[in-house]
Amino acid sequence: MLRATLRIACSAALLFAASTFCLAEPITGATPLPKTKVRLEQCLHAAVKEHAGTVVKLELRIAKGVPTYEFDIESPDGRAWDIGCDARTGKITEIEEEVPSATAPAFAAKMKVGEDQARQTALARHAGEVVEVEYEIESDGRATYEFDIRGTDGKEHKVEVDATTGEVTEDHEEIYQIGRETH
Repeated sequence: MLRATLRIACSAALLFAASTFCLAEPITGATPLPKTKVRLEQCLHAAVKEHAGTVVKLELRIAKGVPTYEFDIESPDGRAWDIGCDARTGKITEIEEEVPSATAPAFAAKMKVGEDQARQTALARHAGEVVEVEYEIESDGRATYEFDIRGTDGKEHKVEVDATTGEVTEDHEEIYQIGRETH
């Protein structure tokens, strides 16, 4: 347990340092950095309480006017988690498991809408280039595609499309990202 705690502590220190010193410039064209009411560390502690592991990426996004930190955590069992934390309250708002592809059993069992169709739905929301696709299992068991779109407006948008219904379930702007993708 001590080793896992140290890995989390090191990740926390890196994320804090990066958020303090390396964020002079958000994503090109993005909204200015929003004011938050809770410290990054409070949200980090809440996230690793949900799923202990190594934090490999931090994002700050704005969804419906709410600044939200999203932590990508690799747990010791090899699973990957996206955990959202409201930057105004410090409360966890979302827990998703990332799977490596649409062929992962938990994703494939729910998928009725192909990736190409879901991509077109996402691009209909924000014209631009899809720069990343993630395959996620939501806390309620739904499978969703998450498309990162670098918009023609210079902003980066994340659009989540339900793999069963084809409906957009989330649409938000990413302000910044620190770290690496897990898959």
